[in-house]
Amino acid sequence: MRLIIVGPPGAGKGTQAESIIKKYQIPHISTGDILRENIKEETDLGLEAKKYMDQGDLVPDHLVVALVQDRLTRKDCENGFLLDGFPRTVAQAVSLDAQLKKMGIKLDRVVNMEVDEKLLVERAVGRRICKSCGATYHVKNNPPKKEGTCDVDGGQLIQRADDTEETVANRIKVYKEQTSPLIDYYRAQGLLLNIDGSQDIDQVFDQIVKGLA
Repeated sequence: MRLIIVGPPGAGKGTQAESIIKKYQIPHISTGDILRENIKEETDLGLEAKKYMDQGDLVPDHLVVALVQDRLTRKDCENGFLLDGFPRTVAQAVSLDAQLKKMGIKLDRVVNMEVDEKLLVERAVGRRICKSCGATYHVKNNPPKKEGTCDVDGGQLIQRADDTEETVANRIKVYKEQTSPLIDYYRAQGLLLNIDGSQDIDQVFDQIVKGLA
């Protein structure tokens, strides 16, 4: 199963990605993880990307695409993958299509998580993250067994500094501006699977599985 998952901040992409990779036994590939890994290992691509990041600049498309392409050639991607956070633009999507064509493979679906903006803000403001392992909770929708404590490793749960109503509203606005053309691009290819992300976690996953069947 070769998939992309897209959706605005707070749509539940991370939670659903975890369930998808478990069910389909495919790696979860996020650009953030790839960047960190390449910088840590001091690969040529990683060192080049670090130059931009150290200056506070965005890593340019050609570099991000090259990093993703390199990741997709690894053995664990033979049976598929789940791309998260890439592509972000139509230009990146076109580059990805060209690379997949070279590899003799194509995407199965693009999972598009749709959630009302008001609910997205509510979700983000209530989100809590484990300081040590990064596990995500929500004070109302997905609370930990013990308030303020991670179920996984007992770490302290914190609220991200940018999880405020104003910041979240701005992130959603930027997402819509950047990603709308991407949604149209994949819709035109007949790859888009629209998912109602406002339901509870299990219902959303059930809808994804049915849509991928």
